[in-house]
Amino acid sequence: MSATTVPGPDGRPRCRWCAPAPEFFDYHDREWGFPVVDDIRLFEKLCLESFQSGLSWRTILAKRENFRAAFAGFDFRKVALFDEADVTRLLADAGIVRHRGKIEAVINNAGCACELVETEGSLAAFVWRFERYDDGGRPQSRSTSPASEALSKELRKRGWKFVGPTTVYAFMQAMGLINDHAEDCVMRAEVEQARSALRRFS
Repeated sequence: MSATTVPGPDGRPRCRWCAPAPEFFDYHDREWGFPVVDDIRLFEKLCLESFQSGLSWRTILAKRENFRAAFAGFDFRKVALFDEADVTRLLADAGIVRHRGKIEAVINNAGCACELVETEGSLAAFVWRFERYDDGGRPQSRSTSPASEALSKELRKRGWKFVGPTTVYAFMQAMGLINDHAEDCVMRAEVEQARSALRRFS
């Protein structure tokens, strides 16, 4: 094992961030870093990362199914229709993070996502455009990148909220826009293979 990895359940090396919680290993092996082009999943992850701000991912991951139930499966076309009654409902929902600003940001961002799909064709086509900004450096200690800064700036220009460069960087790591698995992590090659096989947007 290196300084950047820990032994997984099978004894093979995984990224060190898995160490604090056993449930991280399954998320790491099945989801984190694999490329995603589904608009609903992309929107969901941006929302969950905004809720994570100031909290741990363990908290958000444990509540993920509750978030999905509360926010109509993160179908942004449905969430964009939420009103003040929905905000009140969500603030009373102990299964999620009850933060008015973040709840209202999800509803706002759902409307922005609808507008973005109208102008860009899909959320996926838009966000994957920023893959090219990646500088190739991948120390896992960093919290932003040129790509996340560029995407964050563009989203905010389009009216999105709670999408700072750190939040967007975590989103890009998780959704496979960059491969930030440690060099000797057992999943790194598998993720890179999936990224290589991905048909990019023209």
